[in-house]
Amino acid sequence: MLNKYFPHVLAGVYVLFFIALAISPVSREVWLAEITPVIIIFTLFVFTYRKFRFSNFAYGLFSIWIFWHTIGGHYTFPNVLFEWVTEMLGTERNHFDRVGHFVIGFYAYGMAEWLLRKKYCELKLGMIFSLFFIMSIAAGYEIIEWWYAAVEGGSAGVEFLGSQGDIWDAQKDMLSDTLGALTSLVMFYFIRPDKRKTYQQ
Repeated sequence: MLNKYFPHVLAGVYVLFFIALAISPVSREVWLAEITPVIIIFTLFVFTYRKFRFSNFAYGLFSIWIFWHTIGGHYTFPNVLFEWVTEMLGTERNHFDRVGHFVIGFYAYGMAEWLLRKKYCELKLGMIFSLFFIMSIAAGYEIIEWWYAAVEGGSAGVEFLGSQGDIWDAQKDMLSDTLGALTSLVMFYFIRPDKRKTYQQ
């Protein structure tokens, strides 16, 4: 029963989570900018569910970024309480956003699953395309961040950009996205949801 309704339960939990963190965010301007892509992706999954149901494992991977980014939107990424990681790494930078970029790479798993289950290509090409898909999204998002920071200016623009004074922040973010994609594609290679008789796993 849980396997069958796993996406529904996950969506219900997220809606409650979203409502809770929509209350009094640190910066309403930053929250609106950060939460917009989350709402778009969440809504896309809801409206395409009947046309294509991903495996439960894929939905689980997708949800990590959705929840993570929602937290970042509430607190602003540089200000999320993530000091224990900063102390562990011996750095001054808050790496909450870097982890967020890593987990967005997990969407490569879903792209590969969709391509292979639809029989649009074979495994090797599907994995390569899925990797390039994430790398393209990563580069595009960095451009959007730069554009928003340039247009908005002020503290909201700086918080949304989230570079925290690192001139190589965009490149490191894109590397994190790519490493996340490679990690998820390794998982895909061993799990191979496209070969399973049921996708409720």
